[in-house]
Amino acid sequence: MSGKPTVFIDGEAGTTGLQIRARLEGRDDLTLVSIAPDRRKDPEERRRLLNEVDVAVLCLPDAAAIESVSLIRNPAVKVLDASTAHRTAPDWVYGFPELLPAQRAAVAAASRVSNPGCYPTGFTALVRPLVDTGLIAADAALTVNAVSGFSGGGRQMVEDYEAASPVGREAAYPYGDYALTLEHKHLPEMAVYGGLDQSPLFVPAVGHFKCGMLVHVPLTASLLKPGTTAADVHAVLAARYAGEGFVGVAPQDGGDLLRDGKFLDPRALNGTNRIELFVFGHQSRGQILLAARLDNLGKGASGAAVQNLNLMLGLPETAGLETPLPLTDTIMT
Repeated sequence: MSGKPTVFIDGEAGTTGLQIRARLEGRDDLTLVSIAPDRRKDPEERRRLLNEVDVAVLCLPDAAAIESVSLIRNPAVKVLDASTAHRTAPDWVYGFPELLPAQRAAVAAASRVSNPGCYPTGFTALVRPLVDTGLIAADAALTVNAVSGFSGGGRQMVEDYEAASPVGREAAYPYGDYALTLEHKHLPEMAVYGGLDQSPLFVPAVGHFKCGMLVHVPLTASLLKPGTTAADVHAVLAARYAGEGFVGVAPQDGGDLLRDGKFLDPRALNGTNRIELFVFGHQSRGQILLAARLDNLGKGASGAAVQNLNLMLGLPETAGLETPLPLTDTIMT
């Protein structure tokens, strides 16, 4: 690859696309290529740009992402897809570099990478090491309860929240569960990359804050290898992610990472590409609670995309991710 690599974000006006662009602007090790606003829906202009860059980053709905891939005829173009469309496709590499010991090298060598979903990032980071070490069986029937800031709902939800007055917004959009049909587009991804034989029972929710996320996986003794303690679980996670710059394992029971010593604040990592993993336990009842905290638009979307992009281009993995993006997600009252 001669000169600075070129990157085109197809869908740069969306929530994830805007944040990826913000993380790439000003870098002198790559060149961003943009489409004129009045030609965003012009298939010929999109086709031209998609075939002229080193990496195309797709920040589109699933159907549009599939269409964009079909427009690429240049075999030298690499693709990073932030949609759900290719997350479990066998010829695409899953873009969670920390998931497995060989995953980072696989991302770096790939021409097609699928960026992970926000909820699955938290879930798989917690569960996969425990499945790999036999503390959780692959056929375990797991439950996931999670909450995301309203930016996870995309541009329309953000506009709905931000257009209303604080009083109206509080009345119309309090904390609420969704996907109550027990179907969600992230379920296949959770099962495949969690190393599980079946999808978990997943209950996501939207909270009354813009960015941030908590993913909870409750475990009882029946779901664990006999004799497993919270300390055992914590040790496995700490060993798996030792030395990882973007994945941290909190002290058992949270330590000083809990607000006021007792609250797990979903917003603590906002603006970053970091994820923190927690293990809480009640030994006499044989109960363990796993929790992951991340920015749904950071390690859950745009930050992860930039990390993967860096690997795909052979650039320093942390480039563009050292400084948090400015925070604009205060609690609504």
